[in-house]
Amino acid sequence: GPVLGYFAPKDTAAVNAYFKRADIRVLLGADQHNAKFVWSKPTTIKDAKGKDIEAVELYALKGNRDNVPAMSGGVVTDAKDTFDQLGKPAVSMQMNSQGAKVWEELTGRAFSQKGYIAIVLDNIVYSAPGVTSGPIAGGRSEITGSFDVAETKDLANVLNAGKLPASADIIQSTVVGPSLGQAAIDAGTISSVLGFLLVCLWMVFYYGKAGWYANLALLLNLLFLFGIMASFGFVLTLPGIAGIVLTLGTAVDANIIIFERAKEELREGKSLSDAVVASYGWHGAMRSIIDANVTHVLTGAILFIFGTGPIKGFALTLLIGIVTSLFTSIFIARIFIDRNIAGKGDLTFSTSVTKNWFTNFHFDFIKIKKFTYIFSSIVVVVSLVSIFFVNGLDEGVDFVGGRTFQVKFEKPVDATVVSDELSAAFGTPVEAKILGDDDQLKITTKYKIKEDGVAIDEEVNQILYKSLTKYFPNTSYEKFINSFDGKKIGVVQQSKVGASISEDIKTNSYWAVLGAMAVIFLYLMISFRKWQYSLGAIAAVAHDVIFVLGIYSLCYKFMPFHMEMDQHFIAAILTVIGYSMNDTVIVFDRIREFIIGNRKG
Repeated sequence: GPVLGYFAPKDTAAVNAYFKRADIRVLLGADQHNAKFVWSKPTTIKDAKGKDIEAVELYALKGNRDNVPAMSGGVVTDAKDTFDQLGKPAVSMQMNSQGAKVWEELTGRAFSQKGYIAIVLDNIVYSAPGVTSGPIAGGRSEITGSFDVAETKDLANVLNAGKLPASADIIQSTVVGPSLGQAAIDAGTISSVLGFLLVCLWMVFYYGKAGWYANLALLLNLLFLFGIMASFGFVLTLPGIAGIVLTLGTAVDANIIIFERAKEELREGKSLSDAVVASYGWHGAMRSIIDANVTHVLTGAILFIFGTGPIKGFALTLLIGIVTSLFTSIFIARIFIDRNIAGKGDLTFSTSVTKNWFTNFHFDFIKIKKFTYIFSSIVVVVSLVSIFFVNGLDEGVDFVGGRTFQVKFEKPVDATVVSDELSAAFGTPVEAKILGDDDQLKITTKYKIKEDGVAIDEEVNQILYKSLTKYFPNTSYEKFINSFDGKKIGVVQQSKVGASISEDIKTNSYWAVLGAMAVIFLYLMISFRKWQYSLGAIAAVAHDVIFVLGIYSLCYKFMPFHMEMDQHFIAAILTVIGYSMNDTVIVFDRIREFIIGNRKG
């Protein structure tokens, strides 16, 4: 067939480097000097042991001096996925009169020479069918093969893309090297596991046997959450992890509210079974849990509708997590509790050490309200002045547009010197900051960010490489820029956000947050039947957000680590909003209970 060989996707950069070498090109025959070597889209094949692995196919496209394809996609007037006479997925296409003539000549030559015709978009081969019935006249053809329905739809879209009058420019892209990606995965895994273990230890320490039940429910919650995401093929991102963290927090909160209410009922003299029934009832903990989770659902829905990219990832994991956490907290934990009641009946929701903790704790918060008002007012005013009039915020490329390169050097470098060198080379200010260790920099530039195209991206990469060549004396351009497995130095991550998309991201982020707050305001007003509760909740959330933004604005210029405002930062702020709203709603539910007389204070 037309395939020269199969390679792992991580090895394509190394193979491309070989084909660019003069000593390799000279080995090609006279009729192969104009050949262009390209890759297919990733596919699944079986290795020597019969195991499924991901691979890409290598093709050699027969070229000419002008490096122009024999036929462009502009002649295709229509392409659609269909089924052949045997009922197998296929693609049919129709060409205009000019294309029909060229197609007849091209298919005739391919038939007589037993060659193949490659369908290529953006230097990626999507299909390379042969010709089985001689020259095809009339411009109407059918492409058959071992396709599935998804592949035929994909191929039809590729053929239709060829007739688009405008070029497609990349306005946002992110490339993460395998070594950096693995480092991020390891860091995320370690921090998540440690956080999970700390929560579990505290639950067991404070609630005893009931804490074990809550931990089992929490573990099942994670299994359900990851199972649903894996089943639907959802991608886990850093903001998605933030959504999971918020989900775990609210899941634990639900159990804590139930356990604390059960302890209250036991102190009032009720039996264990009656105390559990009361704590799980609507007038027990359930109303607070539902109110808190409904606010999270509304927030997640608004963020999913108006958010972009990572914010959608945060919203998606939050929405899935709310469903799984409610199920495990209310039903799974209850199963274990009911089993204990039916058996030993020795559940106390505390340990011998924590039995009387906070039982007779009384703190007069109202007494210190003047001090807290003054402190909060000062914090809010200083934060707002710093944000809007003094320091502002360190907006990342997600909000202002630009290119970011994370570069790993062979040894520690001076960020100021590198910044000056790159600024001189680009002719525009370039920011270089230490990221983690002294031998790693985060380099940001807005050079020609309003211009799109592969040529501009290549120009930026070349300037960056030439400016930093003295730091990488034994590293070629390909090894410096391209990602490959085991890469230790050079560009380990790069991202680009065009000026137009950055404005869209900023606008959508603002609307997403404001929309979520507006919907929560309406829900709380309906649930509590007083707009003052809604105003208080929104004011509390605004206070917490301004506090965090103020710290970022005041400290980002001198802190030894990055305090950049990007989409990941927005995800973190959303987590703050989620926890703030959760706690506020729970407190309001308790206040309502006291007001209507169900509880005595």
